[in-house]
Amino acid sequence: MSGNSTVASHLPRGFQAAGVAAGIKKTGAPDLALIVSERDCVAAATFTTNVVQAAPVVRGKSQLASPRATIRAVVINSGCANACTGTAGLADAEETARLVAEALVRQHPSDNAWRITAEQVFTMSTGVIGVPLPMDKLRAGIPAAAQQLSPQGLNEVARAIMTTDTRPKIASIDRGAWRIAGIAKGAGMIHPNMATLLSCILTDAAVEPALLREFLHQAVAVSFNRIVIDGDTSTNDTVLLLANGAGGIAIETPGQRNTFQQALNDVCVNLAQQVVRDGEGVTKFITLRITGAHDEHMADQVGRSIARSPLVKTAFYGEDANWGRVIAAAGYSGAAVDPNKMTLWFGPVKTFEAGEPTDYDEADASAAMKSDEIEVRLDLGLGEAETVLWTCDLSHEYVTINGKYRT
Repeated sequence: MSGNSTVASHLPRGFQAAGVAAGIKKTGAPDLALIVSERDCVAAATFTTNVVQAAPVVRGKSQLASPRATIRAVVINSGCANACTGTAGLADAEETARLVAEALVRQHPSDNAWRITAEQVFTMSTGVIGVPLPMDKLRAGIPAAAQQLSPQGLNEVARAIMTTDTRPKIASIDRGAWRIAGIAKGAGMIHPNMATLLSCILTDAAVEPALLREFLHQAVAVSFNRIVIDGDTSTNDTVLLLANGAGGIAIETPGQRNTFQQALNDVCVNLAQQVVRDGEGVTKFITLRITGAHDEHMADQVGRSIARSPLVKTAFYGEDANWGRVIAAAGYSGAAVDPNKMTLWFGPVKTFEAGEPTDYDEADASAAMKSDEIEVRLDLGLGEAETVLWTCDLSHEYVTINGKYRT
């Protein structure tokens, strides 16, 4: 499995991609991505649960409302979220899709297979809220991207969708008969409440629509729904999964389904962890395991409370084994926990048990906190259910980045 964002990854069969600088970002960095399939794709997506939803989210939900909807192209711009832009924003998203369809026809004027409709073009946006899409730049950038489409364009696409990300995020698996490749962007406004980022995942396997939706739902549940950077849920969050069947292999039997599901899970977990590792101002990658819960809901409820606590996160940044903050966050999670049954470890160091601190060595606990990667385990002592989340610390740099995001 390839999760290294610096290694070029081939797209699955039948896909081409490109990333260009259209001038949306003031820096001149790449900011427009285009992914195209040579044949119709079955599609599945998960969207933000924020009731304030960007125009591309509203449009995408409408597109995929039909279970037999097909997608041929995805266009993603960074630098402008096209959120809170009213009816004009929806019109701009529609025009963006139309521009893609027209550009592809111009690239292949004599090939009827490329005569796609705007309804087959999926749009995504990321960046500042409340700013209209600069359509003049998209009118020039989309044809330029169409001219640069390539089966080796995955790295360029991953770079073009970045905002405060410091590096592109790519993961892929090649099973020979079929492949899965995915990209993601995300470094802030990350909280496990659907899929708080943008991600596009592609496969050349043939999968029926209902089964594809099931695959994506399960993969998101164990990956993008298990990460926390700052507790914020964005207006644009979307994870899109496309299957074009160009590999000629249909996913049908129970064995094929299990193999495909595990591969998709692995790609999504890899991308989700890359998002956390590249979080805004992050210096610590934290694996948080909650065990001994009555059920998974309880474990998840406790874990999320701890993972989004500013006091817990700043303690990790300061390399302070402040176990009291973790126990307190579990206590106000809303779950029916019992401190007298809890046990807490920072790495191998047991710091709290049965309602009071252990006789641990403070130096050992401090040493455990100095690692770039830390595992924290809280056993609730109430049952057999458990869960895992991936989170990070909260640094001065996070405040600097977000305090000046629009400037």
